Amino acid sequence: MSTVKCIGILTSGGDAPGMNAAIRAVTRAAIYNGLQVKGIYRGYKGLITGEIQEFKSQNVSNIIQLGGTILKTARCQEFMTPEGRKIAYDTLIKEGIDALVVIGGDGSLTGARIFAQEYDIPCIGLPGTIDNDLFGTDTTIGYDTALNTILDAVDKIRDTATSHERLFFIEVMGRDAGFLALNGAIASGAEAAIIPEFSTEVDQLEELIKNGFRKSKNSSIVIVAESELTGGAMHYADRVKNEYPQYDVRVTILGHVQRGGSPTAHDRILASRLGAASIDAILEGQRNVMIGIENDEIVYVPFTKAIKNNKPIKKELVNVLRILSI
Repeated sequence: MSTVKCIGILTSGGDAPGMNAAIRAVTRAAIYNGLQVKGIYRGYKGLITGEIQEFKSQNVSNIIQLGGTILKTARCQEFMTPEGRKIAYDTLIKEGIDALVVIGGDGSLTGARIFAQEYDIPCIGLPGTIDNDLFGTDTTIGYDTALNTILDAVDKIRDTATSHERLFFIEVMGRDAGFLALNGAIASGAEAAIIPEFSTEVDQLEELIKNGFRKSKNSSIVIVAESELTGGAMHYADRVKNEYPQYDVRVTILGHVQRGGSPTAHDRILASRLGAASIDAILEGQRNVMIGIENDEIVYVPFTKAIKNNKPIKKELVNVLRILSI
């Protein structure tokens, strides 16, 4: 699109390792293609308050290895109102920004979709969330790093679980998506994963006990996805104490430690590819699409599909965990 001369970048919603690598890639790919770049601070809030700075190549030097986001992030209630979005649009016009690259999860992309529809601004989304819950991409920026953080923590907890012959319920993030819990359980050799996708199908705790829970093992690890549907780790620990008092139960909630840390090589490469592809998409005249990756190929996914469609958990992975935990 020859009319696009200046790109705005923002990060929104929860931070994810690799967001800085994406900011770097968008900035440098834009400059490489002769475009001006402006960094918008504190997500959509920065569009309303005017916290915007021109970015040159050196602004994104030495950030690829950093967790978090140099652009900061914030939840913005005002942007959810038509009046707030009008202020944001006026800011874009004043700053000369012709297109927007939004790095974030489903809430961030929903904001971009509404904004793009109201004001005809080309918006491109990059999937930045540790939850891995966006449809149309095999993996999201930050997911691999979070998974490795979980793995490191579970390996350490297993040492103490084994020493004391205890049952540990470990709660991981993911909101209503079980990707971190399920794959974390497979990777760490956990006995089971309790995930929201199957919480209505079976009583997952009863299934666990029924399948010969603990058998000959001297410790057990169960990874629980945080979710209203599962009730979280405390819910299951309380149930075990009441229904199966013979077990010595402990709970660890990993919390926000999963969000931080230096991104893995996988997340740095993914963020770099998606960031560069976002500029290709803008130059091709694309709008209202999320840049994803499927079978190691870049894909353009309409916002409506990425946000509205549920990303399915592979039943095959559930079976793998069940088979390997005997």
